[in-house]
Amino acid sequence: MYAGPWSARFLNDRVIALLLAYASVVLAAVLSGWLLWRMPKPGAVLNLGLLPVEAVFWIGFALPVPWLFGIARVALVALAWPEHSGSRRRTTAATPGRNRRSR
Repeated sequence: MYAGPWSARFLNDRVIALLLAYASVVLAAVLSGWLLWRMPKPGAVLNLGLLPVEAVFWIGFALPVPWLFGIARVALVALAWPEHSGSRRRTTAATPGRNRRSR
């Protein structure tokens, strides 16, 4: 507890304000997860856009574990991106004879 550079540099009231700001960023990440479920493309953009903001807090509070979750978020969104963007559906639909039986 209180191991990050912000905890050593700032007074307790400033650290509390930073923690509240971080809580709001985490709440926005939760909202982006909900959007990712309902509207995949805007949710994915918001989810990946929040990662640099979160990383500032991870560095400031010296949080080691969220980096692993951040890497997992990027990997999972990247794996699902073709499905969300519709490019996978267009490529399979454009392939002639894909659904036909071979004779």
